Amino acid sequence: MSRNGKEAIGILTGGGDCPGLNAVIRAVVRRAYMLGYETMGIKNGWLGLVKGTVEPLDLMKVSGILPRGGTILGTSRTNPLKDENDKKALIENMKKLGLDSLIAIGGEDTLGVARSLAKEGFKVVGVPKTIDNDVEGTDQTFGFDTAVSIVTEAIDRLHTTAESHQRVMVVEVMGRHTGWIAVVGGLAGGADCILIPERPMNIDEICKILAKRHSRGRLFSIVVVAEGFKLDGFEQLVTKDQKLDQFGHVHLGGIGEVIADEIEKRTGYETRVTVLGHVQRGGSPTAFDRVLGTRYGVKAVDLIHEGKVGSMVCLKGNKITDIPLSEAMTKLKFVDPELLQTAEIFYG
Repeated sequence: MSRNGKEAIGILTGGGDCPGLNAVIRAVVRRAYMLGYETMGIKNGWLGLVKGTVEPLDLMKVSGILPRGGTILGTSRTNPLKDENDKKALIENMKKLGLDSLIAIGGEDTLGVARSLAKEGFKVVGVPKTIDNDVEGTDQTFGFDTAVSIVTEAIDRLHTTAESHQRVMVVEVMGRHTGWIAVVGGLAGGADCILIPERPMNIDEICKILAKRHSRGRLFSIVVVAEGFKLDGFEQLVTKDQKLDQFGHVHLGGIGEVIADEIEKRTGYETRVTVLGHVQRGGSPTAFDRVLGTRYGVKAVDLIHEGKVGSMVCLKGNKITDIPLSEAMTKLKFVDPELLQTAEIFYG
C-alpha cells in the first residue's frame, strides 16, 4: 500500500487533549517528509479511522502549531474494539486509505487499542501521552510538566487570598488513578497537605495536620487533592455522575467539596474549594513539553523507518528510546513513595 508512490504514515491523537500534542504532530510530519514518507492526519482519534476521515499533512499545515495547546487533528474517547463493526470498518479504512503504518498518540486506552492492532500484525507505533504521568514504561509523558506548572501557579495565587482571609483552601486537581500532578504541583506550590489515590487518609488525619499548623500561628492552609482520592469511610470514589465513557471510566469530580465540608464541620476553619479541572489541560505547552513532544515525534517516525513497529516511544533518563507495546502499560506508574515522603515533611 502506498500513496503517490510514497509510503504513507497515519497519525492520530486519542483520549483527553494535552499540551504538546501539536509538537508531536509537527515533528512527525517534518521527519516523515525528510525520510520520504507522506503523512495522513486522522481526525478525532480512532473515530477517524472508523469513519475514514483523514487529511494530508504537509509542512505548511503544521507551520506555527508548536506553541498551540490541544491538537489540530481533534480527539475523542472512541473505543473501536468495543463494536465488531467499528473494528471491521477501521481495518477496511486503513487499507482503503493506503496507510502503510500508524502512529497512535495517547494514554492507556488509546495505546491499548494500538497494542491490540499490533498483535494482529498492523504496523503501529505508540507515543505515550497523559497529563497524569501514569503511563508505565516511560519516565515522563509530555503534558505533565505543563499541568504541574498551571497547578503551581494556581496554588501561588491561592496562597495570598488564603492568608488574607485566614482560610483553608482546598484545590482539586486531575489524577484519576495516581497523584503525580497533586504531589509535584503541591510540593512546588508549598501545599500543607496533599491527598492522592495511592495513600487513602481519613478526615481526622487531615484535620490533625491543619490543627497543628493553626496551633503554631499559621491560620491559613492549602490542601491539594487529586480527583481520584478515596477518603477513608466513604464507600466509593466521588463522581459527578454515573455515566461511563467507551473505555468504562466514570466522570470523576467533587472530592474537593466533600473534603472542604468535612474540614469546616470538624474544625470550624472557614474553607473554600477551587476545582482546576480542564484548565490543567489547556493552553500553550511549556518549553520542556514542546521539546519532549518533538523528540517523541521524531523517534516514532524513525522506528517506522527502521522497521521497529509494535513499539512505544519512551523517555529513560534523558534518552529517547523505545519498548515493545506488549510491555507498555501493563500496570499503572504510581507516585514514588520517596516523593510523597518529601512532601509530608512540610505538612502542618
